[in-house]
Amino acid sequence: MDILSLSIYLGLASGVITLVYVASVILHIIKRPIAMDSSEEKAAAQIHGYIKSAALAYIKAQYSVILSIVAIIAILLIVLGIVFQNTLLLLSGISYILGGICSAIVSIVGMLMGVFSNIRVLNALSRNSMNKALTLAFRGGSVTGFLVGGIGLTFVSLLFIAFNGLNPKYTVQATQSLLAYAFGASTAALFARVGGGIYTKAADIGADLVGKVEVGIPEDDSRNPGVIADNVGDNVGDCAGMGADLFESYIEGIIAPMVIAAILGASNLVAYPVLFSAIALLVNLLSSQFVVVSPLDEPGKILTLTSIISIAAVAIVNGIFTFSLTQTLMVAWVIGLLGLIAGAIVGFTSDYFTSPLYRPVKIVAQNSQFGPALTILSGMTMGFYSVFIPSIAIAIAAIASFAIGSTLSIAEQLLSGIYSVALAATGMLSVAPVIVAADAYGPIVDNAAGLAEQANYGEEVRGSADKLDAAGNTMKSISKGYAIGSAALTALALLFSFASVLAGMSGRRVDIVMQTIFNVGHPSYGAYFVGGIIIGAVMVAVFVAMVIQAVTAAAGKLVDEIRRQFREKPGILEWKERPDYEKAVQIVTYYALRRLVLPGVIAILAPLLIATIFGVGDVWRGAATLGGLLTGSIASGLLLGLFQGNVGNTWDNAKKFIEAGNFGGKGTETHKAAVVGDTVGDPLKDAAGPAINIMMKVMAVSSSVLVPFLLFVL
Repeated sequence: MDILSLSIYLGLASGVITLVYVASVILHIIKRPIAMDSSEEKAAAQIHGYIKSAALAYIKAQYSVILSIVAIIAILLIVLGIVFQNTLLLLSGISYILGGICSAIVSIVGMLMGVFSNIRVLNALSRNSMNKALTLAFRGGSVTGFLVGGIGLTFVSLLFIAFNGLNPKYTVQATQSLLAYAFGASTAALFARVGGGIYTKAADIGADLVGKVEVGIPEDDSRNPGVIADNVGDNVGDCAGMGADLFESYIEGIIAPMVIAAILGASNLVAYPVLFSAIALLVNLLSSQFVVVSPLDEPGKILTLTSIISIAAVAIVNGIFTFSLTQTLMVAWVIGLLGLIAGAIVGFTSDYFTSPLYRPVKIVAQNSQFGPALTILSGMTMGFYSVFIPSIAIAIAAIASFAIGSTLSIAEQLLSGIYSVALAATGMLSVAPVIVAADAYGPIVDNAAGLAEQANYGEEVRGSADKLDAAGNTMKSISKGYAIGSAALTALALLFSFASVLAGMSGRRVDIVMQTIFNVGHPSYGAYFVGGIIIGAVMVAVFVAMVIQAVTAAAGKLVDEIRRQFREKPGILEWKERPDYEKAVQIVTYYALRRLVLPGVIAILAPLLIATIFGVGDVWRGAATLGGLLTGSIASGLLLGLFQGNVGNTWDNAKKFIEAGNFGGKGTETHKAAVVGDTVGDPLKDAAGPAINIMMKVMAVSSSVLVPFLLFVL
């Protein structure tokens, strides 16, 4: 069996094995009964029922919109394929809708497991079993994480086989069809990330502004009419949104180098991204069990060490396997290793700038003593500092990959180099299942802590829940940094795949196309490339503004509703009247769904409009402008994405540091200033910042799938 066939079938096998594991975890969790013995447990079960029904209602409404959009685009591709008798367009339409459906499955199942797990984690805590609660919460999160890898590798391998990619005659067509699968996943993920981000942050901000700031009741207090909407938001934003986000990154990190290698005619290099990812997935599956057997008793240390073990194990096992298979691919293994290292640097740098254990968060907390203005300014300072090391790490990984790639000897250095940069993204994303699992753990324990507060559990249980939640905050910071870092490297890989697809359709050599599009000094197209860079940078800023504006509008409506309920039902604050949770949920749902479409549509259509407007009369002028657009969006998106994710978490943890009793503790002016900072940071870290991750990739992958047809076929 040749290396390509071996790799594809290994990818299929590892994907299926992982899905079997996920199914067993799901059964293990849902078979655990929900305790109803004490009054606290009954109250928690009732509140959990509210959260579950509201989450199901929102996710159903959201995906009725998203899948309708995906279906329209897929039908358009299929119809065009039939009309123009173009097999690639037809296959792309089929792949596109499968990508959207797979993204929806990861998102919906991941969110459901978050909801089903939180009450059971609290049950475990109430019986004084911190380790069981930690294990259960991580397993609940691992459903999302390993669905990313299991569904991703299974369908990439299946579609490659179904499209006859193992036949050298059809390898290029098969890999380009896979790009459409990634495009479908990106489309669904973008709308899910934007919609979930608007929902979760509007609910969080609205509930906090009235409950904590105006009325002075604790966070997660059941008297707050917005508390259920806030609990639901944790799941639709972090579980569903992050799962969809890294699912499309994961498959794009595999597919982009496959496309480039196929166009270059190197079958072994088509195989290697699948081979590397397949081995990594099985290793991740094993290394994640460290959470269960760890002798440590500190949740944060256990989760962090699990991530480190996974990264190291993936590097070592892949190195051994690659060497035993063929020593000629050891250079490719080194490139994958560079991606792994870059991802670790990005993630743990975010941890340093956002963890209350380190100086940046303490500086922001200290400055909160002097009012909210200095809270904001000191946080922004740390946020901008935090982007330096991750950005440099990604740049070095890209440059080093390009340089080392020349030794692959498949073509000229330029061609080997662009494949190598794409392969570095594969390496970085190979540990995505464990990273996503640790991230999805966060909303599970956050909800468990909220349920403990709302159901009036004792201090011991609430303290244990807060301890688990603190570890979740650390992992969410790491995963957000990892998500934007991997997005930048993946978008760069997709940018190169765009150039490769253009070369394949135009009949030109890849190096000539690269020099035409990206050469600033080109006498005919250099100015268009530079102009495209400016447009791409500005588009990211406009996208951020639209998302934050949507959060602000929805939060404002929720504030009005919560104030109305407190005003018209004074018995709520005296525990004599039940808040109308359902009305608050309906308001946030309506505005999230109303505002999620436009930002996503702009990201999808922008490449088509730019290529059309500037490509009239000269397709290469349009291609050069679009190349600039993608380059500018990646550069500015990396900066703004990292900044927003880190600064939001820095403000959040500065507030928590004060609430732990530092600088006066809760109820002081210092605490109020920190709450303002946290409120400002919420839409940045959980809505606009994460959405940029997908925006960059959507524009790049839509350019690879749609624009070449627009320029050379239609």
